[in-house]
Amino acid sequence: MKKAEIKLIVLDVDGVLTDGKLLIGSNGAEYKSFHVKDGMGISLARYHGIKIAIITGRKSESVNIRSKELNVDFIFQGITNKEEALNEIVTSLNMNLQNVFYMGDDINDLSVIKLVGFSSAPSDAADIVKKSVNFVSNFTGGNGAVREAIELVLSQQTDYHVLVESYLNKNTNLT
Repeated sequence: MKKAEIKLIVLDVDGVLTDGKLLIGSNGAEYKSFHVKDGMGISLARYHGIKIAIITGRKSESVNIRSKELNVDFIFQGITNKEEALNEIVTSLNMNLQNVFYMGDDINDLSVIKLVGFSSAPSDAADIVKKSVNFVSNFTGGNGAVREAIELVLSQQTDYHVLVESYLNKNTNLT
């Protein structure tokens, strides 16, 4: 994988941070399930100084809540043109697309996957997506795929064990 240093991680939500299932209550509220392992991976990446962004085609209050918990830097919901949203983020950070890692799972992610320096997909992503990315996780969306990909990125950029030790020493109130 050793290419340009990753400075920004961009994630899709449905099928990547979640298993892709939509739970809709009788009141119309939408519920999503996020894996804590993925959340820890995001926290480790942020600790290492990597910015985090979410670009998703759907709108959900669950995504706002989880993003706030994880201190996500950029949240774009209800997006039909993910490439445009990505370019807006990269421009605001004065960053090169080669410094971006993107994880997506379906055909609406392909245009972004082709632009970035490193791309990944969960094991249950659409076949065309899995054939287009640099790394296919051993895990399905919403079940640790994000964590595995982030660990791969971090291990290429730093001594992962030293990073974890430093993180643990600074964050004694982990839950």
